[in-house]
Amino acid sequence: MRVSKAVCGWMAWCIIASAASAQEWKPARNVDIVVASGASGSSDRTARVLQKLLQANPAFPSVSVTNRPGGGGTVAWTFVVQHPGDPHFIATFSPTMLTNHVLGVGKLNYTEFTPLSILLREYVLLTVRADSPLTSGQALVERIRADPTSLSFAFAASPGNHNHIVIGMIYKAAGVDPKKAKVVIQKSGGDGAIAVLGGHIDVLVGAPANALPHIQSGKARAIGISAPQRQAGVQAALPTLKEQGIDAIFFSWRGFVAPKGLTPAQIAFWDQAFAKAVQGEDWKQDVETNAWAEDFMGNAATRKHLDSEYELLKGMLGDLGVIPEKR
Repeated sequence: MRVSKAVCGWMAWCIIASAASAQEWKPARNVDIVVASGASGSSDRTARVLQKLLQANPAFPSVSVTNRPGGGGTVAWTFVVQHPGDPHFIATFSPTMLTNHVLGVGKLNYTEFTPLSILLREYVLLTVRADSPLTSGQALVERIRADPTSLSFAFAASPGNHNHIVIGMIYKAAGVDPKKAKVVIQKSGGDGAIAVLGGHIDVLVGAPANALPHIQSGKARAIGISAPQRQAGVQAALPTLKEQGIDAIFFSWRGFVAPKGLTPAQIAFWDQAFAKAVQGEDWKQDVETNAWAEDFMGNAATRKHLDSEYELLKGMLGDLGVIPEKR
C-alpha cells in the first residue's frame, strides 16, 4: 500500500512529538530533601529554604525535608545512594562529603552520586561567649601559642571538614601543630552554639548564621571570619581573620546531589528547577537573612568544581597533617 507524502509527514511529526514528550520529565510524587545533619544547622537551613522555593514551583506535587544525621553525613548519603535512578530523592552536601572520603571517614564519594547544584558559599566564623577572655583573633593566637591544648573548639559535623581546616590554618598561623587542637564534633551547628553558650566548649567554629543571633543579642562575641574582606549586610560588623594578621581564608559551599543513574531529561529538569529557584526575590532575601554568598552552579559546572575541589582539599588536609598514615 502506498502512503501519501502528507500522511508520511503527519506520521513523522507524531513520532517527533512523541519522542520529545518522552524526553520531558517532572516529579510524579513527593520529592524528599534529605539533610545530612540534624535540625537547626546550616545544611538543614539550606534544605528548608530550598523546600520553600520548590513548593512555589507548580511542577512539584509536594516537597518534604527529612533529617538523617550521623556519621558526618554518611547516614543521609547512604540512604540516598540506595535509590539509584530515582530523582525524587535529593540530599544536601558540602565539602564534608569530599573530606570524609579523603580522610577515610566514609567510603562514599561524590562520584557515586549525580551532582545537581551548588547554590552558595559560606565563610567560617569563630565565636565565643560574651564573657570569654578571648577578645580578638590575635588574643586567640596568643592563647594557642601559650598552651595549644587549653582551648576546645566545637563544630559540625565531621572531622577534617571546612571548619576543621580553618582551625588548622589558625594553628599554623600561630606556629603550632594543628594536630594539637582540641576539637569536639557536634551533630549540627545549632548544637555547637548551645554548647559554647552553655560554657561547655570555648570556641564555636561554623556558619555565621548559627552565631549572628547570639552576637546581636549580646550573648556572644565574634572573633573573626575566614573571608578575604568584610562581607555586606548583616555580616558587615564581623572582623575578618585576615585583617587581624591571621592567614586563614577559606569557605564552604553548599548544594545538592541525587542518586546515580538519573536520565538526561531528569538532570535537565533539576537544572531548570534550581536555576528558577535562585532567580526570585525570595532567594535574595534568604541569602541576606542566612549570611550566605550566592555561588550558583548547575549539574555540569558542579561536577567540574568537585573534580578540582577534591584534589585541592586532599592537598590542604595533607599539609595540615590530618590525613591518617596508611598502614
